[in-house]
Amino acid sequence: MKNLELNKIHNIDCLAFMKTLPDKCIDLVLTDPPYGMNYQSSWRTATKQFEKVEQDTNIDWFPEFIKECFRILKDDRHIYIFCNDYAISEFRNYTEKVGFTPKRALVWVKNNHTSGDLQGDYANKTEFIVYAQKGRRLLAGGRDTNVLYFDRVSDLRHPTEKPEDICTYLINKSSEPEEIVFDPFMGSGTTLVSAKNNKRNYIGCEISAEYCEIAEKRLSQGNLF
Repeated sequence: MKNLELNKIHNIDCLAFMKTLPDKCIDLVLTDPPYGMNYQSSWRTATKQFEKVEQDTNIDWFPEFIKECFRILKDDRHIYIFCNDYAISEFRNYTEKVGFTPKRALVWVKNNHTSGDLQGDYANKTEFIVYAQKGRRLLAGGRDTNVLYFDRVSDLRHPTEKPEDICTYLINKSSEPEEIVFDPFMGSGTTLVSAKNNKRNYIGCEISAEYCEIAEKRLSQGNLF
């Protein structure tokens, strides 16, 4: 087991990294993992289109991953996992199986919708967030509804980048200043930026060296809000 290095990014597979951490060392897990849908963003510029998301062909990795999340999370703490309507049932079932108590799923309503099957399907403008507790901790700021309205990121640095304001909202609902926020699938570092800007310590994992560099640059720029 290694000592915790706070406010640091690790360019490594998250499961390999998590296995080096001691029990009950993290205050909040907030992450946006692969959904098992072979996702490729349609967002592009004149010179760039995102590649398909790595490791996004199945969720076979999830049972071992969520077991490690339960082990490293302190008692009476929260976990948030972004997902879509295809993955939410399995994510919730495995989360409960390892010892978490899944609570009300959160629904993120975006300001625009996806393309997909233009004539044979309904346009999607929502994502889901599995919210679960290890033990029990009260949410800060009273009881809000489970429907969250936040605009999508307009200038993406990562194909599945989440907005900073939704991460800030969840961090402030479920942690206190100086506590440790962990994002095992940090992408371009939005969760870590939100944690830093709200006086939380952070730890992040990302298997892509390119996105680690982007995250490091964002974090070095100081308070971005």
